[in-house]
Amino acid sequence: MNDFDFLTGTWDVANRWRTDFLDEASAWEEFPGLSHASTHFGGGASFDEIDFPTKGFTGLTLRLFDREREEWSLYWASRRTGTLFPPVTGRFTDGRGEFHGDDTHDGKPIRARFIWSGITPDTAHWEQAFSQDGGTTWVTNWTMDFTRR
Repeated sequence: MNDFDFLTGTWDVANRWRTDFLDEASAWEEFPGLSHASTHFGGGASFDEIDFPTKGFTGLTLRLFDREREEWSLYWASRRTGTLFPPVTGRFTDGRGEFHGDDTHDGKPIRARFIWSGITPDTAHWEQAFSQDGGTTWVTNWTMDFTRR
């Protein structure tokens, strides 16, 4: 249940995202971020706010652990929309978290995947990928490398 305790604190975040989230040949764009994270419910909830100063927006992630199913639901919201995106759900196995969910991007149905890996006391890696074919192939379109401040 305490899988996201590592994230508590303040992090500098090196972001890379594709200029077209659905095209694996599109260029990568790099930009900074600053994240503040906290845990709640004895480790059964995690919350962070991330600021992207060069992009002019912020985002929030709420993570909730379902004790019965023993899995996490991760909800993202952006200041640009003011709404929660559909959740991705999953769990950690051997220090790697993998989460999947259904969503849309540019009006097209997609399957979303988030992966947390490379977790140490002072670093972590997150990546997002989208699939347009139900999860057969994936386009990794956003990565974040966290360094504890």
